[in-house]
Amino acid sequence: MKNLKYFFVGLIFGFILIKAEVISWFRIQEMFHFQSFHMYGIIGSAIAIGALSIFLIKKFNIKDSSGNPITIAPKELNKGTVIGGLCFGFGWALTGACPGPLYALVGSGHLIILIVLLSAIAGTFTYGLLKDKLPH
Repeated sequence: MKNLKYFFVGLIFGFILIKAEVISWFRIQEMFHFQSFHMYGIIGSAIAIGALSIFLIKKFNIKDSSGNPITIAPKELNKGTVIGGLCFGFGWALTGACPGPLYALVGSGHLIILIVLLSAIAGTFTYGLLKDKLPH
């Protein structure tokens, strides 16, 4: 019952994704064909909100719900990050679905996305098996 609030936040977030047409295959294809600003505006807004959130967390030393300080480790840009980003982008362009809204797509009745979801899970599992052998 303690985590029920997170379930409802997830439901609300999924509803927002659907209403904002973020999960729309057509909107994603418009973005990759540079035909519409819609998705770029949403992604840009998310980046701005994320940057502001990180700034505020660091500036005011905000703590998590358990009272522990939130620490954000610095990230390194390396060859593996670039290769992974390219794979992610190609998968997104080919399927028309970012991993974020996959559950919302399935929940809204687009059951064909189950193939993409299972492929994403298989890719994550494969990465877990191979991560020590991949470029750093």
